[in-house]
Amino acid sequence: MRFVAGADEAGRGPLAGPLVAAGVLLDYAALRGHRVRPLATLNDSKQVEPAERERLFAAIVACATRISVRVVPSGEIDRHGLHRSNLGALRAVLDELTPPAEVCLVDGFRLGAAAPPHVAVIDGDTKSAAIAAASIVAKVTRDRVMQRLDALYPKYGFSSHVGYITPAHTAAVRAHGPCVQHRRSFNARAYELGRDREPDLAAR
Repeated sequence: MRFVAGADEAGRGPLAGPLVAAGVLLDYAALRGHRVRPLATLNDSKQVEPAERERLFAAIVACATRISVRVVPSGEIDRHGLHRSNLGALRAVLDELTPPAEVCLVDGFRLGAAAPPHVAVIDGDTKSAAIAAASIVAKVTRDRVMQRLDALYPKYGFSSHVGYITPAHTAAVRAHGPCVQHRRSFNARAYELGRDREPDLAAR
């Protein structure tokens, strides 16, 4: 098999910010010698330090045949639900890689008949280079988005927790109410004191 596509996502669990799905198409016939060495430390993005993720991101961009990314904003997650939004984004990135992908691998999820033919691989980001590459691309892309959102919504500390629930994030939401980047459909304790407030649209 020459052309292998991997798909993964970042951001299912956070209270704020988008979900990001990524697909990476690798041409295994071309990944030899000096072209494959920069990818030697590929792994699940959660197991890779931030500086190494950035290095791997650059290496993947240089080596991949094609990359596809979908950014699903919080409002869309609230309208359609997290699971449906996730599956739809993963299907979309694989659609853009097929063809020439000869096989599509997805980390953990079966995407249904509407998706290109694919194989769901449990813990795939530790077993498949293509899935691990997609994991890195999704994570780095999402972290960069959260850095930009931190500049727009500085009250919430997005640069430090990238939208996940932490004591500091919970305290900020209770103090200021949620902003438009927060997923209001999530049943989070952080919302308990501010659920009746209007969203802080500026939060600056």
